Amino acid sequence: LDELGYVPFSKEGAELLFQILAERHERGSVIITTNLGFADWTQIFGDPNMTAALLDRLTHRAHIIECTWDSYRLKQSLKARDNNHPQPEKKK
Repeated sequence: LDELGYVPFSKEGAELLFQILAERHERGSVIITTNLGFADWTQIFGDPNMTAALLDRLTHRAHIIECTWDSYRLKQSLKARDNNHPQPEKKK
C-alpha cells in the first residue's frame, strides 16, 4: 500500500482494509508507505479501537524503516527547473 493516509478512508473502506490486512496477517508480507506516524493513523481510519488492532497486527514481527530524507521528486523538480532556467552570470 503506497501513501497510506494520503486520502482518508470512509468507515466502510477502513473496515474493508482492516479485514484484508487481518486475513493477510501471518500469511504473507505487507509493505506500507506513509508520511504519517502511528499516532496519526486514527485520522485515517476514524476508529481508535480498529486502528489499534490494525497497528497491533501490522507491527507484529515487522521491520519498520523510518526514512527522514527529502523527497527525491522535489529534488528532481528543482534540478530540472535550474537546468531549464539557468541563473544569469553576475557582472564583475
